[in-house]
Amino acid sequence: MCLMVKCALCVHLIYSDIVQRSREELKAIRETNPGLKPTLAIIQVCLCVIEEILRLNEDSRVYGIFLHLPQSFLSKSVRNAIKPQKDVDGVSDLNVGRVVLGDQRDGFASPVAGAVLEMLARHGVYLFMAVLVGVEGPLKATLQFLLQNNGMMVQTCQWSSKHICHFEVFTEMFVAVVICQHVVRSNRRWIQEQQYQPWRLRPLKLQPLSPVPSDIEISRAQTPKPISQLAQEVGLLPEELEAYGNTKAKVHLSLLNRLQHQPNGKYVLVAGITPTPLGEGKSTVTIGLVQALSAHLKLNSFACLRQPSQGPTFGVKGGAAGGGYAQVIPMEEFNLHLTGDIHAITAANNLVAAAIDARILHEATQSDKALYSRLVPSVNGVRCFSPIQMARLQRLGINKSDPSDLTPEEVRAFVRLDLDPEKVTWQRVIDTNDRFLRKITVGQANTEKGHARQTQFDIAVASEIMAILALTDGLADMRARLGRMVVGSSRNGQPITADDLGVTGALAVLMKDAIKPTLMQTLEGTPVFVHAGPFANIAHGNSSVLADKLALKLVGEEGFVVTEAGFGADIGMEKFFNIKCRTSGLKPDVVVLVATVRALKMHGGGPNVTAGVPLPKEYINENLQLVTDGCSNLKKHIQIAHLFGVPVVVALNAFKTDTQAEIDLVCRIAEASGASAAVQCHHWSRGGRGSVELAQAVKEVASQKNHFQFLYNLQDSIVEKIRTIAQKVYGADDIELSPEAQAKIDYYNQQGFGALPICMAKTHLSLSHMPEKKGVPTGFILPIRDIRASIGAGFIYPLVGTMSTMPGLPTRPCFYDIDLDPVTEEIKGLF
Repeated sequence: MCLMVKCALCVHLIYSDIVQRSREELKAIRETNPGLKPTLAIIQVCLCVIEEILRLNEDSRVYGIFLHLPQSFLSKSVRNAIKPQKDVDGVSDLNVGRVVLGDQRDGFASPVAGAVLEMLARHGVYLFMAVLVGVEGPLKATLQFLLQNNGMMVQTCQWSSKHICHFEVFTEMFVAVVICQHVVRSNRRWIQEQQYQPWRLRPLKLQPLSPVPSDIEISRAQTPKPISQLAQEVGLLPEELEAYGNTKAKVHLSLLNRLQHQPNGKYVLVAGITPTPLGEGKSTVTIGLVQALSAHLKLNSFACLRQPSQGPTFGVKGGAAGGGYAQVIPMEEFNLHLTGDIHAITAANNLVAAAIDARILHEATQSDKALYSRLVPSVNGVRCFSPIQMARLQRLGINKSDPSDLTPEEVRAFVRLDLDPEKVTWQRVIDTNDRFLRKITVGQANTEKGHARQTQFDIAVASEIMAILALTDGLADMRARLGRMVVGSSRNGQPITADDLGVTGALAVLMKDAIKPTLMQTLEGTPVFVHAGPFANIAHGNSSVLADKLALKLVGEEGFVVTEAGFGADIGMEKFFNIKCRTSGLKPDVVVLVATVRALKMHGGGPNVTAGVPLPKEYINENLQLVTDGCSNLKKHIQIAHLFGVPVVVALNAFKTDTQAEIDLVCRIAEASGASAAVQCHHWSRGGRGSVELAQAVKEVASQKNHFQFLYNLQDSIVEKIRTIAQKVYGADDIELSPEAQAKIDYYNQQGFGALPICMAKTHLSLSHMPEKKGVPTGFILPIRDIRASIGAGFIYPLVGTMSTMPGLPTRPCFYDIDLDPVTEEIKGLF
């Protein structure tokens, strides 16, 4: 009896001690996280137990799950359904296993077992041997190994006695408070997990071969890390990852909330000089740079790239995964469907196009009454407006919610968009280079009752929805931007939007997964975000704001995010600064300007470079004069970057035909022209090791303060903003507006769109509008043929010269070389 009293007193003291500690821990949690309330879920009903456990596992409000069920219901599948971090009773195999291994840092031991050890310690009882009587299941294993870990020999016995219930009476209250303590600790662990996690990146080893194999052979020879492993290494939580197979995954935007107080890393933009039709390797430089930063200098870095369009992949240029030993892998997955974002954009874009033509047809063939009855049908005797219809009524100034209350005039205003078929600006899209879709006629079937009209297809990446994806900062913002898209004008000149068509919600549904950036990796196992893919010559040409923001948080304050702008600095970089940075609020630290001896020779007067045709001898043999003359283009691009107050590091992407004298000459001229540094890069043949010098230069220059500024004020007129870009960036004497362009400017000003930034649609093959003019053209007038407005994306885009928004296929497209092995299912011929 004395022992019983002593046990009761001991339990009471332990109980009071644990309660006090738990209260202090809970108080500390609430001081720093006032909105958190550690919640314990107790399951007492035996029906659908596993389903309820799985639901509670995903409930962010619940930090502990306790199964208060008969022993016969605690099967292995039930116990292991609980997430180990929420298993406060310590019954899952993983938590029991952690006890066996003596590692309970991330799990929980049984509260009953804890009670036994605590009571033995409080009594001052130190045993050499313990006998477990009447204990079964996970508790038996936990007790046995905890006692053994405390230096005791343990034996078990199946004998039971009524006297055992006395111990249960003493421990029942104790166990309850230990469970509550575990819930508080689970909450604290969750808070710690939410904090920024230092990287534990393990680069993949790279063993470059000489001669360098084909891109696809290199990609296939490297085994990528499981994407879940890479995510863990860079501090992503399992719940922030949505895997698409083993090598790529979507990343949830909740990461931005979790790391909202984490300082951003350094922001690096890779741009280029005016390229040849072959491209000068900006993607390759981007990947080589992050491989050098992370795998060789041991600095956190992320590459942020655009998803390639299948137009160039099957057309002339090929894929965009980089090349040689600086690639994103698997390159087949990167270059083809990836996670379906472009397909989602195509579906959303063409849904709008279908809605436009259907609405024009229905309005032309039905009375106001018939339209109203179909747009607002009676369902089970009840008529009501949908939310998007209510929004339209409010825009019309009709403050009524009962469909029967509208007057005939209000009904007519509601049902009639009165879209002018001649003023529809929305085009259908397809992700293929198809020149015969540049002008088409739709509505020729008898069922369309003579409502035919001329229209066209654009390439999918030119869709305004792609631009919105690249510029949005979240789901709510994306939905609002989609609703603001102007698809045409009514006959009385009013803009008609996607909201007016009633299609906005459906578009948001189609785009809900595409808004999440895709995580992949380089050949050396460093992380890459792939997201959005607008062309730079017919759109704004940059990867997404969201990918950059996520990466800037993940790399940490001392890390680097390297993002790429399409084509030359006159196009992609100018739009990066004037459009993307205005939208994101981010400021770049340094520009890496990519140049090649090949492109400089072309700008110095060398022969034309044509895809699929062997290079002329001038590009293979040393020619210092061509290089010297062509550096005028390099100098101009350095000056363009300096217009924005950002320092420049020139990366000379070295080819095997370049001589050391040519390389040294370019670097000297670049530094004399104002570049902070100019270095040769050999990442194509050596991987990250070949770009270490570039990485060191970027690190040094990025640490210096710059004076970033925009090129123009948004309040300047549309004409003045266009003129500023034409004169300061392209070097034009002035601009010339066609009558159609001037009429569009007048209309956009009338509609209140004049304060939007400018997105020039211009050839990428020259600083001017004339592709054949190389070097630094002067004395030209920039012709503005037409002007369009992407109100949802948030910019005005002038069409310069004969710029087309639908590329065509060459005589010999890339698809001639692409094939599939039917036995191994391996893809051949991609590059």
